[in-house]
Amino acid sequence: MNYQAPLRDMRFVLHELFDVTGHCQQLGNGLDRETIDDVLEEAARFAAEVVAPLNRNSDEQGCRLENGEVTTPDGFAQAYKLFVEQGWASMTGPLAFGGQGFPQMVSANFHEMLMSASLSFRVYSGLTEGTVLALHRHGSEALKARYLGPLVSGEWTGTMCLTEPQAGTDLALLRTRAQPQADGSYQLSGSKIFISGGEQDLSDNIIHLVLARLPDAPPGIKGISLFLVPKRLVNADGSLGERNSLSCGALEHKMGIKGASTCVMNFDGATGWLVGQPNQGLACMFTMMNDARFQVGLQGLGIAEAAFQGGLAYARERLQSRAITGPVAPEKPADPIIVHPDVRRMLLTQKTLSEGCRMLAAYAARQLDLEHGAADPAQRDAANRRAALLIPMIKAFFTDCGQEVASLGVQLYGGHGYIREWGMEQLMRDSRITQLYEGTNGIQALDLIRRKLLGDGGSELNALIDELSTQVAFATSHPEMAERVSQRLQEWRALAESILQACRRDPEEIGAVSVDFLAYSAYVMLAALWLQAAVRASEALQAGTGETAFYQTKLQSADFYLRRILPRAGAHREALLAGASCLMAMPQSHFAF
Repeated sequence: MNYQAPLRDMRFVLHELFDVTGHCQQLGNGLDRETIDDVLEEAARFAAEVVAPLNRNSDEQGCRLENGEVTTPDGFAQAYKLFVEQGWASMTGPLAFGGQGFPQMVSANFHEMLMSASLSFRVYSGLTEGTVLALHRHGSEALKARYLGPLVSGEWTGTMCLTEPQAGTDLALLRTRAQPQADGSYQLSGSKIFISGGEQDLSDNIIHLVLARLPDAPPGIKGISLFLVPKRLVNADGSLGERNSLSCGALEHKMGIKGASTCVMNFDGATGWLVGQPNQGLACMFTMMNDARFQVGLQGLGIAEAAFQGGLAYARERLQSRAITGPVAPEKPADPIIVHPDVRRMLLTQKTLSEGCRMLAAYAARQLDLEHGAADPAQRDAANRRAALLIPMIKAFFTDCGQEVASLGVQLYGGHGYIREWGMEQLMRDSRITQLYEGTNGIQALDLIRRKLLGDGGSELNALIDELSTQVAFATSHPEMAERVSQRLQEWRALAESILQACRRDPEEIGAVSVDFLAYSAYVMLAALWLQAAVRASEALQAGTGETAFYQTKLQSADFYLRRILPRAGAHREALLAGASCLMAMPQSHFAF
């Protein structure tokens, strides 16, 4: 399967829908349209020519653990070296430590490309960027001076060490211990599981951010601290010293992303340093987690785009049967399957979900940029609230879409989709983890209800609906589409209020409504974005830009989404209004068989 970055759609989203140039001017980073487009062109070339060719073999070969050392699949080390040398690793890093300071609104497109080309390859660099973010925000000046430069450049990589065998989502059960030392360092002991990139042969050093408990820590999540623990200790002059007392005990045998080393990491009195304040580790880690959850959402989008490209190519080439209305290609023994309505349904579902998620990713990336880079503190605070509302939707909905679109890719190929050599089943296997790690999608849905909706009484959600409703009011070129979206926005507001009341009456409703409400919210959010895309497309057609087919396709895609995908929101609404009683009434013993 040959991957090509969807550059035209990315430019539409960045320039025509969200004015990324104006966004960059507001941030003061000096990026103009020509520079952004040139960077994305080079990014597309790197993804297609360097990374994508690694994907198939990485799934077949996987990683190997021998004598405590992990070997990544053939070609990964060389590709990672190019990734660093060409400056891609430092794309989002802070300027003060050698980074290029690209905003998320731009870099997210490159990261999506990497996810599509090879999710396994992207795993290694993705968590490094989160390590940089957490250390830059919470680390001491001494730690930042010693570690941030090589992390930003990609010379060193980073990990996030949270999960233990008994402590996954519930970090209150965490047991790893940190013992203070006379020199101000700590000795960490314990085991962590599911550590992406915990050991590999791509970088000279690996910087682990580890959650652990101090001896006098209070119980529960209030007693968790964050520590920086390097694979190799770093000398005062920045050179690498002896290996730390930590090791990779095993590699997990996984369903997918087999080219990414997922490790059991054992810390046996390993030397580490406190990041942030004692017992405030979870707050520090959430800086990293929010970025990681956005990136996992992009993984779902990247998988979806790759599956759509594979499905479309096959549907154009595969000859089976004749069109219902008569031969479309009479000179051939059969018509390409793209003439069949059900194949069109699958392709359009793939296309509109992928492109809709790309629009929402850009919208959210803008909030993440403003949260950190806006000059006005009030604007930073507003962007923080909006990003917090959107992150659980992006992580959960995008990854659900990635699995659905990958499954449709398998279906489009028929029996060949079930065969490994065609690549579709790998996408489906690779995408499955995205619904699980960095907080399962059910946890994201609970976060949306408990922390966001109940947390402020629906204030931020209502502000979002107000913003979208204002945009709908200006969509006079598409009155029918606008009316569909307007009705859903009003329904969304009323539904949120109904949920607030139900959850206050009965806490069980929080868990009962959460997954359906998140899905409902995302489908309606995408509908509002597709309406904006239709308005921009109509404006471009009226202006006579010369890209008639592209903009007509946007209008047709928007129409399909609003008619055939948006109605799913109604099913989620009906389900969540059914209440918690039908879920909780059955005694546990009745589940026996």
